[in-house]
Amino acid sequence: MARKDSLVNLHAILVRRRDALRSALAGDLTLLRELRSESPGDVIDAAYDSAQDEISSQLAEVESRELANIENALERMKAGTYGTCEVCSGKIPLVRLNALPYATMCIDCQRELERSGAGRYRESSREEPVGGELEY
Repeated sequence: MARKDSLVNLHAILVRRRDALRSALAGDLTLLRELRSESPGDVIDAAYDSAQDEISSQLAEVESRELANIENALERMKAGTYGTCEVCSGKIPLVRLNALPYATMCIDCQRELERSGAGRYRESSREEPVGGELEY
């Protein structure tokens, strides 16, 4: 019963995070549009605006990737497949789901995927490189 309660809690966490990311992305995209519509005053202002635009764009990309992972996790919850490794079909340990609520693989399968070089930036908005050990 503890696993079921934890999954309900994780659902609530994912929904709150999804809503926060949607709001943040809406704000980020609005800011990008505003920055593009303003004409820069001089070369320094233009460089600063360009740097800010790039940072905002990269943040929006990371948030968008995380949002897609969260929405995928919520869909898996609806389908009844959340918490099941998509490779070995075993249960993903709660400690892993608490650390990365949108994980789709158990740690062993994730590590094997990273060792094989097939999962370059899989499951993580932190962009762990292939071969890097994930700590959970």
